Amino acid sequence: MNTKEFIDQWLSAWTGNHPQKLLDFYTEEASYCDPANPVVLHGREQLEKYFTKLLRKNPNWVWTASEIIPTEKGCTLKWRAQIPVGEKLLEISGLDIVEFTNGKISRNEVYFDRTPWLQALNNP
Repeated sequence: MNTKEFIDQWLSAWTGNHPQKLLDFYTEEASYCDPANPVVLHGREQLEKYFTKLLRKNPNWVWTASEIIPTEKGCTLKWRAQIPVGEKLLEISGLDIVEFTNGKISRNEVYFDRTPWLQALNNP
């Protein structure tokens, strides 16, 4: 599977509240961080707890790749997300640093401005 196919399948796994499906894309020792979580998560056990809670709260969001920039260990991914918040459909963009080990994600750092999302949550 090439990088674009992997990224497209991985991003689709973020929709639908299936944390185990999403976890299948990560190594056992993977690290993950995003702006909503104050600490870097390490290992599938920590990722599973976080993804279970996160996907349960956001089962209908949809993530799509805007641009995939290859790097030595993986890629930098520019993305767009559509996130239902009450009656609104919030559209945000951001980027991920994604590194692979043996065909799975070993490092995933997510970067985006949470301000519009938090404002939408606080003003439904």
